[in-house]
Amino acid sequence: MRSITPFLLLAILATACTSLSATATVSDQPPPCDTIGQTWVSPGDGMTLVCVPAGEFIQGSAADDLHAEPNEEPQHVVHVDAFWIDRTEVTNAMFAACVAANACHERTISPYLWGVYLPNGDPYYYESEYHDYPVIMLNGDEAQAYCRWAGRRLPYEAEWEKAARGSDDRLYPWGAGIDCEQANFLGCTGAPARVDAYPESVSPYGALNMAGNLWEWVADWYSPDYYVQAPTQNPHGPETGQYRTLRGGGWRSLRYQLRVTNRASGKPEHATDGEIGIRCALDEVLSP
Repeated sequence: MRSITPFLLLAILATACTSLSATATVSDQPPPCDTIGQTWVSPGDGMTLVCVPAGEFIQGSAADDLHAEPNEEPQHVVHVDAFWIDRTEVTNAMFAACVAANACHERTISPYLWGVYLPNGDPYYYESEYHDYPVIMLNGDEAQAYCRWAGRRLPYEAEWEKAARGSDDRLYPWGAGIDCEQANFLGCTGAPARVDAYPESVSPYGALNMAGNLWEWVADWYSPDYYVQAPTQNPHGPETGQYRTLRGGGWRSLRYQLRVTNRASGKPEHATDGEIGIRCALDEVLSP
């Protein structure tokens, strides 16, 4: 297995930060999050985060949504405090830095993926052409470990949905309708796309690829009927469970699974062959 030298690590991070966060500034902590369009660069891993101001939004599927599953109902109004969320999925370059810091484990890539988007048998985050692609095959514990190392946490399910759909009850981050020009799903690219792909399909708060590309772990334990008794203020999911919640749909998902209301689940120790990644979040931190 190839090791990451300090020089290679710096080059990886420089490439990622230059291409993904050119307009934001780095500081030890984010400013107050109160305006849509605010961005902040995390000093931990160079990720650009976008601000999701406090307020209400509509969570869940409308009664006239023909694709709605019972676990997406009933639709209800939720208030979420201000928070920051990663603009993109975590990249290979960022994850490589976590591995180099001994805070994350080496990825074990299934031979099934070789030749699909791996040029050889090495973990593809070592290959320069894949530095800005999302890290894949992470189970729930690994996802949480990365976010802790970066000084953040996994988003809660309600936070994730608000960041994806805004406050106007849209079905996809960009609005209505979906095709391969807007998102990466079954029949489009046949592999994960760059984390900054589909810039015209950005969410109302500035987040990319919140529909398609990779499923993303959230912090909540999964319950199919959670919405029936969920609190209306900052819901954090059930206290315990067997499964964790997944959101967003992946590159092998059907188009209706990319709806911002769609809920899926997986065992925390489970990682599929190339369809699960991560996006971290951070509570609003007020400047002293």
